[in-house]
Amino acid sequence: MNQKEVEVLELIRRNPYLSQQEMAERLNMSRPSLANFISNLMRQGKILGRAYVLPEEKTVICIGGANVDRKFLMQQPAQMGTSNPASVSGSVGGVARNVAENLGRLGNSVKLLSIVGNDPEWELIEAASNSFMSTELTKAVEGLSTGTYTAILEPDGEMILAMADMKIYDFMTPAYLSKNDSALLSAAFLVIDLNCPRETVEYVRKLALANEIPLAVIPVSAPKMNHLSEDLSGVSWLILNRDEASKYLEMSIETTEEWHLAIQRLLDRGAESVVITGGKDGAIAGNSIDTKHYTSIQVEHVADVTGAGDAFSSAIVHSILESQDLDTAIHAGMVNAAKTLESNSTVRHELTAVQLQKELEELQ
Repeated sequence: MNQKEVEVLELIRRNPYLSQQEMAERLNMSRPSLANFISNLMRQGKILGRAYVLPEEKTVICIGGANVDRKFLMQQPAQMGTSNPASVSGSVGGVARNVAENLGRLGNSVKLLSIVGNDPEWELIEAASNSFMSTELTKAVEGLSTGTYTAILEPDGEMILAMADMKIYDFMTPAYLSKNDSALLSAAFLVIDLNCPRETVEYVRKLALANEIPLAVIPVSAPKMNHLSEDLSGVSWLILNRDEASKYLEMSIETTEEWHLAIQRLLDRGAESVVITGGKDGAIAGNSIDTKHYTSIQVEHVADVTGAGDAFSSAIVHSILESQDLDTAIHAGMVNAAKTLESNSTVRHELTAVQLQKELEELQ
């Protein structure tokens, strides 16, 4: 499709009942020109007759954070209690948004369901995201500020400290989500991060359970593990790190035995599949059939740790959508995370399904 056909298709997607004249006016083109674009889209099978019905797609809905990230990279090891020279960069982020972009770059149909302020930060996020996901389910609210995340990194890319202003997500209530129930119920897969309040996570978990919709829960930090209830029924995939699992289960996860025990306790609470990552120590994944340790991929140079966890989770979800087995899914996650660690971008720009498959084959 060319750019104009993409614009026509997106307008039809938002409102399939507009007349051709109304669409032509909104797209600043003549009605005959619009008619030609619509005819071409019909021949391509992108739309199916009046009222311009779109073919069903396996849509993933990512629910949660959409933020502006700022990173301060120290020019030398940090010295506390004084001013430190650093360079600053900014990008768009948020766990749900990052996962959505990864999935979009991998060729999946994705919608982002979030809440943002009607401010320049949201304009930045929207402009950077629209090529990879639909933002039609995300609402910009007057008087609220879009979420921000600030990370301070050592010269080697390791994080010293991160700060997050995420108050806006307190307004992402079950009532807010329920306005999009029709979209949620027609999704092929749901992903939710724990920026969402506990009652909202519960709302989505119960909706997924009742309607047999696959659901992945992705925490954002140990302090927000209290946003996840003790009942994990309906959670198809729980993907978290050792700190988050330790906080949630109120147990030490230092030894391999404790790591395996943590997996089993999460499965006992109702999750179908669980992955606990351990950085350089790899990851352990388990389900009702087996629990297995996966060795991490060695990275020669870490450019930035931001986004690696989201890359890991995204590649797992993508593999599941492609009906891959557990081993392939975890290996895909490992590869995508490792390549993201080597990138200065939160979501690496070279990512495609073909590229990820090539990288997986090189690993074997």
